[in-house]
Amino acid sequence: MKTRILGQQGLSVSAIGLGTMGMTMAYGPSNDTEGIATIRRAYELGVHFFDTAELYGYGKGHNEQLLGTAVKDFRDKVVLATKFGFDMTAKPFGTRFNSRPDNIRKVAENSLRYLQTDYIDVLYQHIPDPDVPIEEVAGVVGDLIQEGKVKYFGLSNTGSRTIRRAHAVTPVSMLQTEYSIFEREIEDNILPTLNELGIGLVPYSPLGRGFLTDAVKPSHEYAEDDMRRFDERWQGDNYIYNLNATGQLRELASVKGISVAELALAWLLHQGENIVPIPGTRSAARVEQNIGSVHVHLSQADLQRINEILPHGSAGSRYPAGMLENFTRD
Repeated sequence: MKTRILGQQGLSVSAIGLGTMGMTMAYGPSNDTEGIATIRRAYELGVHFFDTAELYGYGKGHNEQLLGTAVKDFRDKVVLATKFGFDMTAKPFGTRFNSRPDNIRKVAENSLRYLQTDYIDVLYQHIPDPDVPIEEVAGVVGDLIQEGKVKYFGLSNTGSRTIRRAHAVTPVSMLQTEYSIFEREIEDNILPTLNELGIGLVPYSPLGRGFLTDAVKPSHEYAEDDMRRFDERWQGDNYIYNLNATGQLRELASVKGISVAELALAWLLHQGENIVPIPGTRSAARVEQNIGSVHVHLSQADLQRINEILPHGSAGSRYPAGMLENFTRD
């Protein structure tokens, strides 16, 4: 597995990571045994960058516990990233934020326990909190770094001004946000800021939540607790447009002897050396396919063809309007 460096602090990680959210939420019924097996297989194949969050366990630590159990025998050989920032007592779930200093510390202590470790490699603010200045958030994480409980500071789902303000207090090593052939909105403003400041990019949902694979189906065929059942990109004319685009991408991938997922991940890797996608999957076979993208070369003609197929990304918003406003607050 090739490696890449995230941030000026020099964090070395595998060129492809693994997102674990879908192992416990958002994509239908889950299976812990399968999740643990997938994480361990990923490690055997060279993946050593794993992503989780307090949110992914519905505030009960389920996802972090699963990841901690999976990697406990090789903890010192992997990079574990987790996140804080939600009020886990809010109803409906995930509708209120909490990045107050006392909560950051509480979440960090819980994460250390759930992950069965004495340090967190990367601690992200999951989403901006309008009631807590980012300078205060950065200061608390900086203190945790000084105390040895955290190694690197990351931000997620935010914009350029917030990144700059945080970075002036505690160096930001990476931004995690959605970026893929389907989602291109960060290219105009955020990517130039990251490049200027030497901050790495960790794209989540790099496969369009599964649309950029060989297993896409209409929204009504997903389980009631699967977020794709309500995603605009799976609805009506949006679905038809996106399905047609994915079919064209699949044709290009077929010519190169690879899957459309490998094509999509290779496209991301070609956007910059400071980019490390974290595709999520519950399947060990999918992990093997995904890491094949590290060895895919795309010519300028290939890149141009991809841009012709999807010059502005997919049809349909990645989140409902109200939620998207929160996730892009700057």
